[in-house]
Amino acid sequence: MEHFMANQENKNTASPSITMHAQYIKDLSFENPRASAVFTKQTGQPDVEVGVNVGGSPLDDDRYEISLNLNAKATVDSELLFLVELSYGGIVSVNNISDKDKNPFIMIEGPRLLFPFARATIANVTREGGFLPLNIQPIDFVAVFKSNFEAKQANKTKE
Repeated sequence: MEHFMANQENKNTASPSITMHAQYIKDLSFENPRASAVFTKQTGQPDVEVGVNVGGSPLDDDRYEISLNLNAKATVDSELLFLVELSYGGIVSVNNISDKDKNPFIMIEGPRLLFPFARATIANVTREGGFLPLNIQPIDFVAVFKSNFEAKQANKTKE
């Protein structure tokens, strides 16, 4: 009896966990509109803008699809060097978490697990495009979640 009760207590205090079942490239685009000119002319240091967005949707009772969307635009003197856009997906499930905490947990931890692979894809594509590999700095997915949450709340108040 004591063993059973100890197991019950362990089940109730188990930490939340996330399992990645699959990850994949959903969409990938690389544009190098001035390819020959870029490599024959001397250019200055490029200005690189990076954008991040995260989305998610339920697939069934316990699995969710996470989409990590990264884009980067490099320019020199307002002329486009390259544009790369990646939508990287993953299928996850979570355990030991309340329904109230499930969405934040999935939308923060899911992208955190996908990011290193999406970052490597961006670096490889920019390198194959003839540029130095673009190594995107680590992303604070808690801040991304909060920003997305606040934007949704602002849109609800406008309606």
